[in-house]
Amino acid sequence: MNYSEALEFIHGVEKFGMVLGLDSIKNLLDRLDRPQDKLKFIHISGTNGKGSTSTFISNILIEAGYSVGLYTSPFLEVFNERIRLNGCNIDDQDLADSVELVKEACQKMLGEGLAHPTEFELVTATAFVYYASKQVDYVVLEVGLGGRYDATNVIDKSLVSAIASISLDHTKVLGDTIDKVAYEKAGIIKKKGQVIMYEQGPEATEVVERVCKEEGANLIISRNSGIEIKKSNLNNQVFDALDYLGNKYEDLKIRMIGRHQTKNALLALNIAAYLMENRLADKLSREAIYSGLLKSKWPGRMEILMDSPLFMIDGAHNLDGAKSLVGEIDRLLGEEWDKTLVLGLLADKDVDGIVKILVPRFDRVIVTLPNNPRAMAVEELAYRVGMYCQDIICIEDIGQAVDYSFDLVDRLTRDEKARMHETEKRSKKSKSRQKKVTNENPKKKAIIGAGSLFLVGDIRSHVNRSISDR
Repeated sequence: MNYSEALEFIHGVEKFGMVLGLDSIKNLLDRLDRPQDKLKFIHISGTNGKGSTSTFISNILIEAGYSVGLYTSPFLEVFNERIRLNGCNIDDQDLADSVELVKEACQKMLGEGLAHPTEFELVTATAFVYYASKQVDYVVLEVGLGGRYDATNVIDKSLVSAIASISLDHTKVLGDTIDKVAYEKAGIIKKKGQVIMYEQGPEATEVVERVCKEEGANLIISRNSGIEIKKSNLNNQVFDALDYLGNKYEDLKIRMIGRHQTKNALLALNIAAYLMENRLADKLSREAIYSGLLKSKWPGRMEILMDSPLFMIDGAHNLDGAKSLVGEIDRLLGEEWDKTLVLGLLADKDVDGIVKILVPRFDRVIVTLPNNPRAMAVEELAYRVGMYCQDIICIEDIGQAVDYSFDLVDRLTRDEKARMHETEKRSKKSKSRQKKVTNENPKKKAIIGAGSLFLVGDIRSHVNRSISDR
């Protein structure tokens, strides 16, 4: 089997959809000699921030000298991003070899009249097979959806079950209240296991505490009050933090944008502190924590792709994600910025809520179509956007939408300069007008792509190609 054949096999099972439950993945892994039993896991669930937390703790462990697998979803540009080893995507041939073994086990299941595993189950099994073959020291395992019945929860135990920020998302599957969602996220908690949780609101906290009590698990809450931010801009953030033991870390530095990322970093720091305190990773050190946090990047989350014009992407696809993005826009991009939003959303999200939060912050909106069958049609989305913004452009093709945003910024800049030049010419006849001109400054330009990870992945690819072509 080659790489193309491997992807064809994996993506070819989309028709089987999403099935919550662990019977199929258990059966599949049993036929693969249970590779998950050969691995040590840090299992991470949550609504927002689980990917950032995963990459933070993964890099901390790598900097300590360990071999570390990182399993995440979805991918932004290439499938291989989902299965990483020591910060690098899985090699094409390694992927093909691992998928071939999974396919053989899958065919045996079908031959016995059993249901076909879903795409996510096949990818999860592939990751376990690959990591076991590489004999990695640790696997940082990000939940796909929910937790309780997610395929990743097939593991019998974990060193840590970490729970990132919990909010409403995937409500048709996980429930329409915080306590229902929290219950599903808490499904990764193991009997007598260790849980480390991002500081939540009372509803989510109460649920997690109850599940921990039922399972006899120990709970550590990562207290955000222990964070003191010293610097936070478009380039980096510097902050002090206290771990759950009361140890102080001064001048921690991260490159991820957004004050919420300091909270995700603290969650990862507390995971590392727990591993150190309990001799579960003897090579871990404060130095590894500092270095791992600094080296961490998480594509598609308030990621700056270029500086002039400023082009940022963020996969804000739920209310909390949109609120975080808007908070940073308000803080970092004030009135001196002209802001263009490239927006695409999936129809099964809280479209009205996200639009209401995001759109009023922008001077204009380019509505486009994410590459996903659940994407909302541009005309329908434009109608929703029109309640908060009058300057709307509809361009279905993502690449064309990005190109238009560049052309628009160039045109706005030229027109602005022309107006200022004309005003300056007229002002030579009047000292009072001259004073006004000297105080006038052109607005800085920002383009922000947001609304869906499926959207920002394609934007990222197109912008990077545009940069290389310039």
